[in-house]
Amino acid sequence: MDEQALLGLNPNADSDFRQRALAYFEQLKISPDAWQVCAEALAQRTYSDDHIKFFCFQVLEHQVKYKYSELTTVQQQLIRETLVSWLQAQMLNPQPEKTFIRNKAAQVFALLFVTEYLTKWPKFFFDILSVVDLNPRGVDLYLRILMAIDSELVDRDVVHTSEEARRNTLIKDTMREQCIPNLVESWYQILQNYQYTNSEVTCQCLEVVGAYVSWIDLSLIANDRFINMLLGHMSIEVLREEACDCLFEIVNKGMDPVDKMKLVESLCQVLQSAGFFSIDREEDVDFLARFSKLVNGMGQSLIVSWTKLIKNGDIKNAQEALQAIETKVALMLQLLIHEDDDISSNIIGFCYDYLHILKQLTVLSDRQKANVETIMLAVMKKLTYDEEYNFENEGEDEAMFVEYRKQLKLLLDRLAQVSPELLLASVRRVFSSTLQNWQTTRFMEVEVAIRLLYMLAEALPVSHGAHFSGDVSKASALQDMMRTLVTSGVSSYQHTSVTLEFFETVVRYEKFFTVEPQHIPCVLMAFLDHRGLRHSSAKVRSRTAYLFSRFVKSLNKQMNPFIEDILNRIQDLLELSPPENGYQSLLSSDDQLFIYETAGVLIVNSEYPAERKQALMRNLLTPLMEKFKILLEKLMLAQDEERQASLADCLNHAVGFASRTSKAFSNKQTVKQCGCSEVYLDCLQTFLPALSCPLQKDILRSGVRTFLHRMIICLEEEVLPFIPSASEHMLKDCEAKDLQEFIPLINQITAKFKIQVSPFLQQMFMPLLHAIFEVLLRPAEENDQSAALEKQMLRRSYFAFLQTVTGSGMSEVIANQGAENVERVLVTVIQGAVEYPDPIAQKTCFIILSKLVELWGGKDGPVGFADFVYKHIVPACFLAPLKQTFDLADAQTVLALSECAVTLKTIHLKRGPECVQYLQQEYLPSLQVAPEIIQEFCQALQQPDAKVFKNYLKVFFQRAKP
Repeated sequence: MDEQALLGLNPNADSDFRQRALAYFEQLKISPDAWQVCAEALAQRTYSDDHIKFFCFQVLEHQVKYKYSELTTVQQQLIRETLVSWLQAQMLNPQPEKTFIRNKAAQVFALLFVTEYLTKWPKFFFDILSVVDLNPRGVDLYLRILMAIDSELVDRDVVHTSEEARRNTLIKDTMREQCIPNLVESWYQILQNYQYTNSEVTCQCLEVVGAYVSWIDLSLIANDRFINMLLGHMSIEVLREEACDCLFEIVNKGMDPVDKMKLVESLCQVLQSAGFFSIDREEDVDFLARFSKLVNGMGQSLIVSWTKLIKNGDIKNAQEALQAIETKVALMLQLLIHEDDDISSNIIGFCYDYLHILKQLTVLSDRQKANVETIMLAVMKKLTYDEEYNFENEGEDEAMFVEYRKQLKLLLDRLAQVSPELLLASVRRVFSSTLQNWQTTRFMEVEVAIRLLYMLAEALPVSHGAHFSGDVSKASALQDMMRTLVTSGVSSYQHTSVTLEFFETVVRYEKFFTVEPQHIPCVLMAFLDHRGLRHSSAKVRSRTAYLFSRFVKSLNKQMNPFIEDILNRIQDLLELSPPENGYQSLLSSDDQLFIYETAGVLIVNSEYPAERKQALMRNLLTPLMEKFKILLEKLMLAQDEERQASLADCLNHAVGFASRTSKAFSNKQTVKQCGCSEVYLDCLQTFLPALSCPLQKDILRSGVRTFLHRMIICLEEEVLPFIPSASEHMLKDCEAKDLQEFIPLINQITAKFKIQVSPFLQQMFMPLLHAIFEVLLRPAEENDQSAALEKQMLRRSYFAFLQTVTGSGMSEVIANQGAENVERVLVTVIQGAVEYPDPIAQKTCFIILSKLVELWGGKDGPVGFADFVYKHIVPACFLAPLKQTFDLADAQTVLALSECAVTLKTIHLKRGPECVQYLQQEYLPSLQVAPEIIQEFCQALQQPDAKVFKNYLKVFFQRAKP
């Protein structure tokens, strides 16, 4: 072995050595006999360094996994003997190998097992057991090998080919016949031998039993001697968590519903008589979390049995199963309410399924009603934050609690399905009593009271948020709670969680304010003062900015009396904060977008006349324009790159804010009707000079481009005079990405204005194409993935542009470019259809071709186009699908083939019998297609139903491909 390279295996080695070791590993993997050196090193214990031993196993693993079939019988025998002699040596080693080496060795044994067990090594387990006997080191390795085999055979996270899946099934069947009883016996002996002396081995063995129980005969494990031993382990502190998990796997195994019920019941009786149901005496929360999972498994198993029995019409046994379920509910409730969230979380599944049963029963007993109420109170209590929750810096524990809350929410929703009246009454009781004394109540209780009101909206669903109409008792209860919420003063509570919950709830129940609009002013004030947008916490300010915009949007009809007041109060929040003043604004630029949108919504939806709207909009946008001009001048002079970047950012925000205000307009309230065209045209004139700024091009162009997209929608044809010069600037020194983002703008203009922009398109058509071709033809590194992807995306954009032009009835834009240019464009479309293995682009190319055939393919089409159809378009329809890269099993490719069929149908439609004759007599014979198939093809092509031909074409190419 290359001793120098081996030095690089040490994790502390420097990077050169590590690189050399990696290269050496790759070299050994390819070498036909390097594995023998590694096998010998392991068998003779040549090396004491752990990393080298691990390395040798890795080389062997690669050999067994990928190149085993290439070995001779003698070489395969050598690998078997190497592993067995390594195993024997482990019995005598003064020190056991490190865990990572033992695990890797187990993996190699498992790989060899799945390869050889059915053919050359049927005595695999007997050979291993005869070596390890009951030696603790040997047993440890034997159990690790069993776990590795289980994960090879049944681990659902490993993706197996259908061949491997068939092999694995056969291995399991053969094991069940030949050796499973012996393996089970070995497990029993290990457990009995080591349960009091070696907890590590015992726990490993319990894990093996739990893993194998899912696919072996359950009676081998679910019998008195095994179960009694497991129950004994439940009382030994170091074993009980593993024993619990093992019992869970036994309970979880699929089986006949009546047998399952008997198994669970007998297990429960023993556990109960052993005192395990007395939760309050148990202090070990880790064990209780496992026990909770076990109880959950038992409860859910009984519910599955009940469901099956009901389905089979076995009412007597179903009644028994329901009885068994009911007797576990008290224990379930104790675990659900436990102060440790893991313990509580593990029982939620049983709880959820139990409520599902109650939902199906026509009448509930008093006991069941009491259970529902207890679950409800438990959920309300468990939703509460604890003292340790860190709101300012949420970490892993906080994330876990948020997930746990989501589970509780599902329980609450399920409770609402079982008894909506009870849920509403319970929430109302908690809410009212808490909000009566909110000043003296701890934050977590106030938060949860408001949270429960918030959650009712989804738990008691209605269409379009109409909570305050329809069912009178429900509507009045919710109305009372909302009135209390907004009049109690709780919005002033000094805790971020309460403040946020207040605003979230106000916005969720915005329909309340259409019923009682008198409360709008006080809620608006809460949004606008220190409770909301000026809160000391950035998190609250940020969320409030979004919620405020939602509140105003949904209640825009009620906002009229407050518009000017709101606009005055948010004035300082609209300030564009340039980088140099060091002033930290209250809101981030993302939050400011919502405030600008809100201002736009207030102005546009107001009942003011157009002149007033225009004046307000000008007040809103003029400061942005003025700032923009100053900052652009500063950017032109800025030397320092960091300063350039921050100025460009600021300019981009200004454009983004102006853009965002335009979202308020709609078909009912257009820019024109509101008298605001002039303001936005001024904005355009202010922003367009940024396109010619040589610094920070990417960010400036991107912002102005987005603004143009918005203005095309809002200003309609008034925007057209600005497009030519904007386009000219955007086409200067382009990269692939610039073009890719510019083309959608041209597509939008083309599709929207069609014939109106024909002169402009004709003028810029070739400059745009030259820019595209120039980028596509630039040489790139062979393995530069990102450059290849950029070119692919640009190619797609180019074809999408041609599709827009032809699809908008503007083919004259192409036709007027001169014969040479027209031909060049057509050739690129043929190339796109045939040469690049990109089904998305191919589909677009066929759409363009069929459109051009439809427009130009008749008798009066451009000179020479008919020739082009037969010389290039017809062959493209065959050459593309015949390529190896054209994968007919791929959905996108099938769509491309479908458009290819449309192209052929269109050619036939426009050229008639001449097309059929060409295919029959010239083209298809040139491809060596058999005469009867040619006949069949032409008949399918002439079918009036296009779908028939599409289906035929797929079959035609499936047959044609080798």
